[in-house]
Amino acid sequence: MPAKFSHLASLTLAAALSVGTVTAFAQVMVGGAPMYANKDIVDNAVNSKDHTTLVAAIKAAGLVDTLKGPGPFTVFAPTNEAFAALPAGTVDTLLKPENKATLTSILTYHVVPGKIDAKMLMKMMEDGKGTTSFKTVAGGTLVAKTSGGKVMITDEKGGTATVTIADVVQSNGVIHVVDKVLLPK
Repeated sequence: MPAKFSHLASLTLAAALSVGTVTAFAQVMVGGAPMYANKDIVDNAVNSKDHTTLVAAIKAAGLVDTLKGPGPFTVFAPTNEAFAALPAGTVDTLLKPENKATLTSILTYHVVPGKIDAKMLMKMMEDGKGTTSFKTVAGGTLVAKTSGGKVMITDEKGGTATVTIADVVQSNGVIHVVDKVLLPK
């Protein structure tokens, strides 16, 4: 009897640990899909219903291999609604092959080298007396500050995006979902 109990206890423990392992990787839900820390930025983004425009833009700009690379990268990822808020026809125009350089510039303006999670970002803002800035892969500058308990990211044109979901951990960095498309000069 003790051997059967021991075997049953071992199976129960193994099942509990395997479920715990799976849920440990499903850190955040974005666009109705779990985001897994063991997947890269692109492999997670393609599963988010809220980021289909961003994924299409990444493909059109030829940035898939870059964002699947080792990084680490911090990506401020605009939602479909953020892209839809741009003037009519903007997204369609940017997705055309002849506008690849402009699209690439806009997308890489949302990417910062390194892994800046929310804790690090808050520390950077604290050290900067409420604000911090960082250079993007595109060479531009983004400014972060808090307002009303939310993290706000301001672009070089004065546009401001709110971080709506922070710390979507990836195997090659971190994503912070934002509600506006950030635009370089």
